[in-house]
Amino acid sequence: METLRVSGKSRPNSVAGAIAALLRSQSEVEVQAIGPEAVNQAIKAIAIARGYIAPDNLDLIVKPAFVKLELENEERTALRFTVRSQPLQP
Repeated sequence: METLRVSGKSRPNSVAGAIAALLRSQSEVEVQAIGPEAVNQAIKAIAIARGYIAPDNLDLIVKPAFVKLELENEERTALRFTVRSQPLQP
């Protein structure tokens, strides 16, 4: 499963495009964000990605979770969004 890391300066449309492309090819992607600005951009990107995959008759399921990451010898808490695609329900 591919992992996308989102920062507070990430462009939601660009991240959404990456999410949509990965969902079309792999049906699952992990999005990680640390900090409120990054989480905001990640959530916006996930919402935009839902619109990008709808024409392909796909919807998405998002499962959020807290994870501990080791960055530069420092433990940080991140939000991990596991995003899966599924056929669009009528």
